[in-house]
Amino acid sequence: MKNIGIIYNARVPEALDLSTAILHDLKLSESSWLAPAENLETLLPRAKNTDLVITVGGDGTILRAVHFTAPAGIPIVGINMGRLGFMTELQVDEAMERLPSYFNGNPRVDERNMLQATVFKAKGAGTEGPYHALNDVVLARGAVSRVVTVSGVIDGAPVTTFRADGVIVSTATGSTSYNLAVGGPILDPESNAMVLKTVAAHMGLSAAMVLRSSSEINLTLEGYQPAILSVDGYVDYPLDLGDRVELKQSPYRARFLRAHPPSYFFGTLTRRLGFSIRGQ
Repeated sequence: MKNIGIIYNARVPEALDLSTAILHDLKLSESSWLAPAENLETLLPRAKNTDLVITVGGDGTILRAVHFTAPAGIPIVGINMGRLGFMTELQVDEAMERLPSYFNGNPRVDERNMLQATVFKAKGAGTEGPYHALNDVVLARGAVSRVVTVSGVIDGAPVTTFRADGVIVSTATGSTSYNLAVGGPILDPESNAMVLKTVAAHMGLSAAMVLRSSSEINLTLEGYQPAILSVDGYVDYPLDLGDRVELKQSPYRARFLRAHPPSYFFGTLTRRLGFSIRGQ
């Protein structure tokens, strides 16, 4: 690896300290760089000359970083300073020792599907987006505590009208996030499937739907309550009545470097979610 970018969580002081140590103590190239995760738009011109990105933070840092890395096909190695760290690869205490093996070795490339969301505005006939998400896209009520009414169409076939606090469409990666918190299924992280799940459904389908990767989902905001479209939990866009959100597989894929086999995910799952293992 020649040019390495380091993206860190600026709200964690220790993240900057570790990032600086990686940049200087591991003798990275002079073209390598570090930047906070909150200011990635200015880095886009650097993407074509970056071979690898190291994230220092948690899954939230990766969700931000992937908007820089995925369009350019840049792989990520994540260092966990957060709580769960489903997508991260290394812990803080092992990062300095093990990172060189990712630079110079032959790690496995783990590719993850992403979602693409495009908003078709009811007024003005314009569009917004497309927006790309590694975890999920959520259509949910805003500040007013009232349910939203959403009509759902899958592959051109009307499915149901949801009256709920929200509707989640998640990737396999995002299945262990908000989807899991509201009772949705956990998918194998390398699955290409998508999950559609309501939040506190008052009417309509409450069970989760697992959909093939080629599915196209259209969610139209009905009734009288405006809503918010949340992309990966940190970017929110207001929706007006009649707006339609088209969701399908993104042309981008997030790429991660892994030292462990794919089955390692399930051991990580039991540890980080606190599942009990018989005999332990």
